[in-house]
Amino acid sequence: MRQTILDLEESRIRQVANAGMGREDVLAFWFGESDEVTPDFIRQAAIDSLQKGETFYAHNLGLPELREAIAGYMGALHGPVAMDRIAVTSGGVNALMLAMQALIDAGDEVVAVTPVWPNLTAQPRIMGAALRCVPLKPVGGAWTLDMVALLEAVTPSTRLLVLNAPNNPTGWTLTRAEQEQILAHCRRTGTWILADEVYERLYYADDTANGCAPSFLDIAAPEDRLVVVHSFSKSFLMTGWRLGWLVMPPSMTPSMGKIVEFNTSCASVFTQRAGQVALARTAEITPRVVSHLRTCRDTLVPLLQALPAVQVAPAPGGMYAFFRLDGQNDSLQTARRLVAEAGLGLAPGDAFAPEAQGWLRWCFASRDTGRLVQGVERLKGWLADRNG
Repeated sequence: MRQTILDLEESRIRQVANAGMGREDVLAFWFGESDEVTPDFIRQAAIDSLQKGETFYAHNLGLPELREAIAGYMGALHGPVAMDRIAVTSGGVNALMLAMQALIDAGDEVVAVTPVWPNLTAQPRIMGAALRCVPLKPVGGAWTLDMVALLEAVTPSTRLLVLNAPNNPTGWTLTRAEQEQILAHCRRTGTWILADEVYERLYYADDTANGCAPSFLDIAAPEDRLVVVHSFSKSFLMTGWRLGWLVMPPSMTPSMGKIVEFNTSCASVFTQRAGQVALARTAEITPRVVSHLRTCRDTLVPLLQALPAVQVAPAPGGMYAFFRLDGQNDSLQTARRLVAEAGLGLAPGDAFAPEAQGWLRWCFASRDTGRLVQGVERLKGWLADRNG
């Protein structure tokens, strides 16, 4: 076994969840997924496919009709995106790993903006890259990017810049001006950008023209050194389906097909059929999901802000409230105690980066906002017991 693999740390989110799974008295908000079931018509598409006997291999890059549908969906949001830039993957995390395998050699320098979902920093390490992190900075509970620090970190020696915006866990979102600066700088240094934009539709700004966060696809040329990762998981309520896609320069796509072959061969056909229906009926799904998530955010955050020990700001994107509890400087220990003593399941901030020590992530994607209210009451009672 490679030492790099032996040195990988178990997910701290899973450590907390494993301590509380199976307990009916725990309100679980630790994972990044809605508790709403995938819409029936999407599930039925998969059932229909299976009943037709579509149980065989597909093209490495995905069903042509799904790739065409994805290209049309992305084009409607960001301007023309050709089908020859699309690869279907077995989930967003698979898309990220495929991109890492395509772009990184052992010893390459990778820069990542953190805090971030731990997979995005573990994957470069698995590939043997030298990882350098540029931390966001919290100001009044909101997280902001130090652009000067980021541009100084990305040099001609930097092979890859990894960005997740809207961000998990902080909700931080890049502005168009920031994206333009980053793209221009990476063009000068010859650095690839890997943009995890799976939360782009979960965006709550009132002035958005196309119903999504700013994307690098809005400003980049097709042959720019840019790979964008997407997933059906969040805005289509399909986390367990493991279906995602990549948008890349067209010259890169044939080689990506080879990498897919040596990883998973292809995404399952019946899952891809479900994805086709999800895209065809996105107007029935995503706007409702986003509207409900805004309600969830606007229910939870004011309740947290009313607690004297909490620092939090409403996130402009994503599905999380990321907050700090004053006096609680060990996130993992605090999260474990909340499960054991309050029946409240949250993700520890230090799972996402050392600079998020003392913070907690609360996934507010709940069908019933009453669960959020009940969760805050449990947190309030736990804090009162500790301070009493």
